[in-house]
Amino acid sequence: MTIDKVLEIADMRAVYTQALVDAAEKNEKIVLLEADLMSATGTKPFFEKYPERAFNCGVAEGNMVGIAGGLSASGFIPFANTFTAFAARKTYDQFYITCNYALQNVKLVGSDPGITALYNGGTHMSFGDYGLMTTMPQLTVVEPSDRVSMYKLTQQLADMHGNCYLRIHRKGAETFYDASEEFEIGKGKVLRDGTDVTIITAGMVMVKEALKAHEILKESGISAAILDFHTIKPLDEELVLSYAEKTDAIVTFENAQRANGLGSAVASYLAESRPTKVTRLGIDDLFGEVGDLAYLQERYKLRAEDLVESVKKTLNK
Repeated sequence: MTIDKVLEIADMRAVYTQALVDAAEKNEKIVLLEADLMSATGTKPFFEKYPERAFNCGVAEGNMVGIAGGLSASGFIPFANTFTAFAARKTYDQFYITCNYALQNVKLVGSDPGITALYNGGTHMSFGDYGLMTTMPQLTVVEPSDRVSMYKLTQQLADMHGNCYLRIHRKGAETFYDASEEFEIGKGKVLRDGTDVTIITAGMVMVKEALKAHEILKESGISAAILDFHTIKPLDEELVLSYAEKTDAIVTFENAQRANGLGSAVASYLAESRPTKVTRLGIDDLFGEVGDLAYLQERYKLRAEDLVESVKKTLNK
């Protein structure tokens, strides 16, 4: 499918599936594994086009990842899909040992990150998955923010040898990038330039709110740079350092626990390389709840208004 057609797709899960279908057309080694969530995760089109390369492993996520490790050891490129909470917590030991320790080539995909689990509630809210996955040695952690980055980064991960954790939004979609935009795993993107403060964020909901905050701050005379760190690990240290030197103030904004997340990675790096004013805005040591997106964003202070307040406090430090 052409990228222009991708921009017409309504849901991020459908963009992901289309990227996988297109990648599988070029590479017969790509296979798909599901934990009985094909309808929810939107991967039925892959099952229909490549039934001999798609496997429903049932509600047994750890077993699914074990099978993925075996398929990888046999020369295949497995994408293993489930909800983010299950991908992070229920598969952790199998993914750590069978895939990562064994230096395989497994792509673990979790959908409905953080508060976007909505009415599935706290049991399905993966606030701690950044922390779990970024501490796994040599693992690449990616979270696309829009249709263009989802399509292109998924295909890059299919071509890249090595294990990865792909955190994707399921329902709804946004387009922040031009169709011609190119991406590189491990290199962040500058969505808006700025000279007073740098906002580092990732994922569809957070990027959308950060762009809103950029406009609100501009009305107050504050020039805010917006950086989309679609790759959480490896961290783009060069981009972090360049904007720390440029603005001397950074606010991180993430749909995950503040502990061991994107903000922690940024703060840890700067503490050792260039001490900078850093504020981390994210889930503050809390469990998830049931609710719609607007309620959950207000509950966990993940709105543009919360980001604006945090930026102003940071600049006043």
